[in-house]
Amino acid sequence: MDLGPIREKIDGLDRRIVELLNERLALAAEIGKLKRSAGGQIYVAEREDAVLRKVTELNQGPIKQEALHAIYREIMSAAIALEKPLSIAYLGPEASNTHAAAMKKFGASVHYEALTTVSDIFTAVEKGEVDYAVIPIENSTEGSVREALDSFVESDLKIVAQIHLEIAHALISATPLDKITKVYSKDQALAQCRNWLQRHLPHAQLIDAPSTSRAVQIAKAEPGAAAIAGELAAQFYGVPVVEKNIQDKADNTTRFFVIGRKPSGPAGNGRDMTSFLISLGDEAAAHSGSLLKMLMPLAERGINLSKIESRPSKKRPWDYYFFIDVTGHYEDATMKAALVELKQFCPMVKWLGSYPAAS
Repeated sequence: MDLGPIREKIDGLDRRIVELLNERLALAAEIGKLKRSAGGQIYVAEREDAVLRKVTELNQGPIKQEALHAIYREIMSAAIALEKPLSIAYLGPEASNTHAAAMKKFGASVHYEALTTVSDIFTAVEKGEVDYAVIPIENSTEGSVREALDSFVESDLKIVAQIHLEIAHALISATPLDKITKVYSKDQALAQCRNWLQRHLPHAQLIDAPSTSRAVQIAKAEPGAAAIAGELAAQFYGVPVVEKNIQDKADNTTRFFVIGRKPSGPAGNGRDMTSFLISLGDEAAAHSGSLLKMLMPLAERGINLSKIESRPSKKRPWDYYFFIDVTGHYEDATMKAALVELKQFCPMVKWLGSYPAAS
């Protein structure tokens, strides 16, 4: 079997691919210079979305779309690094699920900074210490991350992109399963594995940790302790995996937001999502149909509601904020018209950001 001719063709293609990649990156560097001179943003979520859509349409196989997207994310990551060194904060320590989500979005060519709390992350972006940040916002099994939602109330940062990441949890420990007495993890991760823990470790103490990665660090140092985290964290910190895939639902997915100081432009073609924070104030107490009244300006204009969640305002008893996600971009004419009507009876209608719907 003579593989030489085929390998020669592959070598030739590799040379051409490298040439084309460098040519593409050189053009991206030129764009970066123009952006910097005009004060524009280096990371543009709507442009990233357009590129991924375009290469998806061009792809006729055999490469799978997921692999093609991963390749192009790294190409765009390298291009961003040439345009301007980009710094991305995430909820750490290293090898957390939020770190994995950030890597999925921004690739390997940017600088990452692990921060301890969601509050620290918002502060770092607001002060310009980092360019963007990635935060967990909700899980398909356990719902929203309350600290993240509440942080938007006082912040002027904008949601510029979103990331969906399938979450597979592992039990990680240097201690055998029958000797484990404590399990550390983020509250959301513990809740996502509740049934498994009740079946296999019914007498173990469940202890909340700042993050899944921090839980692995604690478990590594404490005899009899285990952590719930991703296998990446187990590899990174050198702690054995006792059991894999212990999450209660196979399709366990977490949604993350990318937050920044400037908003994203429209992706177009109905591919945008927008998030708002709305307060009904005294309207809610005075009228039983106030929530329906809040939604009507959107529904009447064909703006679909994909999520609504209430959170206590913490200003006075029984006063709530509503977080809503809707289809469309803030700059759309129909959205503008709906907001004009909403603001007539809602004391606060705060735009949290618009971003490409798919990621």
